[in-house]
Amino acid sequence: MMSTTHAAVGVCFAALALPVAPEFAVPAALGAIAGGIFPDLDVAVVAHRKTLHFPEHYWLAVLAAFPVAAVWPTDYTVAAAFFALAAAVHSVSDMFGGGLGARPWANDDPRGVYSHYRGEWIRPRRWIPYDGSPRDLLVAAVCSLPGLLLYDGLVRNVSAAMLAISAAYVVVRKPIGNFAARHDL
Repeated sequence: MMSTTHAAVGVCFAALALPVAPEFAVPAALGAIAGGIFPDLDVAVVAHRKTLHFPEHYWLAVLAAFPVAAVWPTDYTVAAAFFALAAAVHSVSDMFGGGLGARPWANDDPRGVYSHYRGEWIRPRRWIPYDGSPRDLLVAAVCSLPGLLLYDGLVRNVSAAMLAISAAYVVVRKPIGNFAARHDL
């Protein structure tokens, strides 16, 4: 899935803070956006879906961060808790996408996300056929609704910008993948 989809999913979870602790809803959303994007920072530098993706281990951070945020609620502890949650959900949900090849719609790569605990790749389920697929955009659009409808200001603007970036990426995703495959990039 696209990083923007993962970030939008994070905002869905952060929106749960609105009725419980509205004063922390914005830090929760911003932490979730950052946590939703964070695992994909490994895409261009090192082994994507292996270096910063931890489908099992981020949950330990979630188990530590949420009690801290509940006992000592500050903008930072709440943001950190939702950062950890969004990173954990991102890492797990990548197994529901396509493989890692330049053209994942060809189903030619059996790597979904790396399990450091098991020491092996988890196969892609392809419920979202590939990052930047129309189905991925649909998930991004639906998951953007809380950011667009329940928040205002910065969170709403970031949610709108991420949705626009998602739509643009869907338009160019296959041409980029085909170009990369032809030129061994």
